[in-house]
Amino acid sequence: MRRLKHGSLVIGVVLGLIACSPGEDPQPVVKGVAVDQGDQVVAVGRSVQLTATVEVSGGASSAVTWSTGDSSVAEIDATGLLTAVELGEAIITATSVADDSKEASIEVEVVEGQVVTVAAGRGSIEIGLAEAAAERYMEANPAVIVDILDTPELYGDRLAYYLSVFEAESSELDVVAFDVIWAGDLAVHLVDLYGYGATVVATEHFPAIVENNTADGRLIGIPWFTDAGLLYYRTDLLADYGYVDPPATWSELTAMAQAIQAGERAAGNPDFWGFVWQGNAYEGLTCNALEWIASNSGGQIIEPDGVITVNNPNAIEIVDLAASWVGTISPSEVTGFAEESARDLWQAGNAAFMRNWPYAYALGQGEGSAVAGLFDVSPLPAGDAAGGTPAGTLGGFQLGASRHSEDPGLAADVALFFASYEEQKTRAIEAGYAPTIMTLYEDEDVLTASPFLGDLYDVFVNAVARPSTVASPNYVLVSSLFFNAVHGVLTGAENGETAMEALESDLAALTGFPTGTP
Repeated sequence: MRRLKHGSLVIGVVLGLIACSPGEDPQPVVKGVAVDQGDQVVAVGRSVQLTATVEVSGGASSAVTWSTGDSSVAEIDATGLLTAVELGEAIITATSVADDSKEASIEVEVVEGQVVTVAAGRGSIEIGLAEAAAERYMEANPAVIVDILDTPELYGDRLAYYLSVFEAESSELDVVAFDVIWAGDLAVHLVDLYGYGATVVATEHFPAIVENNTADGRLIGIPWFTDAGLLYYRTDLLADYGYVDPPATWSELTAMAQAIQAGERAAGNPDFWGFVWQGNAYEGLTCNALEWIASNSGGQIIEPDGVITVNNPNAIEIVDLAASWVGTISPSEVTGFAEESARDLWQAGNAAFMRNWPYAYALGQGEGSAVAGLFDVSPLPAGDAAGGTPAGTLGGFQLGASRHSEDPGLAADVALFFASYEEQKTRAIEAGYAPTIMTLYEDEDVLTASPFLGDLYDVFVNAVARPSTVASPNYVLVSSLFFNAVHGVLTGAENGETAMEALESDLAALTGFPTGTP
């Protein structure tokens, strides 16, 4: 901190001693005053709450009055709330009410605030949470102004906006929230967070997400919140039909869905179905079909090492099984379903099982839901192939710091703060966002506020990533080829063997990657 000039007054702490005669009652004494926060650097327009500690004895008052040496630079009210008015320097003094010879001063430098623009998301809940986090960061860092940007409403438009800014090498964006499948598209524009302190916190997050966000050994995004596919199931109906647990395999789900569907229709509900999911030809089907294939030891379409593995017997087997659901345990219209189509049917009480994301939990338990209090969630089933294990497709958002920022280090610091333990805990408690920090799934406050999160730990640990990073910049085309091939099987246009063989050839032509086995 620079020394103040131009006649600014610096007032030190003045101490005094008052002696008492033997036998007399102790006299009220103020021994000293200290401003708790110390010298400050504050951005113009920002406010900082100051407090003072007064050392007293004999029942002396610990109250203080506040004053400023230059109100044109910095104002302070009776409560100690400091407001930076214009560039310059000022002295702020706390004076004991009981003994005005006892006081303490700090130097305040008012500067132009360094603005960090955070593209945090869309919608009132997401923006509100981000603004609250920004306030907490600015409270701890009063020389910084964190500006929360409301990003484009449409999902694809947001990525296009980011790329337009970054490709112009503009400093317009400092921190960006990005989807898990955008890591490869944005990697070249984002700094390596390992160079800004992320090494000590990266291991706290789910390994699959950290791996997804790593490009050529660089951590280009710190995990912020996560998603993965879940199996929703009717607890009441499972009990009614003699089932103790949700299905462990896809073949078990098929059999249980058939039995419950038949029973409910016989009981007078012709609109009841066994299983609903996302079968339209879009990214949601990529998520569903990847879960089927990965759970049946069929690989990840393209492996992280760049080998195309989708054309294998286990993948073909499970896609053909899914096709058998259409028109039997799932409505024929499921090949046009997205998330909300499935949720509407489920939430009306007309399905035994549903595949969806965690967001549907709170909605299903809400007012007006026909299934409120009648369902639970579990990991999706495993395939019957040897080594098959449950797999939920990884979703969620990360925070990255732009390498085009005027201060990439500060941008990285803001990103790491927003994704910190306390901030993720707040988001989980206030809005049910699934944390990426593993120990939060044992946090009593989180589990009290959002009990269902306790059931999701294993789902996120075993989440499978889409091949977005390895396939960059061609992931959108890779996904389109994949979901259209699967959709052709679901609609009966071709069988799994033919579709996967053609898909393998198309992926190889697009990416130049070799083919192989999982």
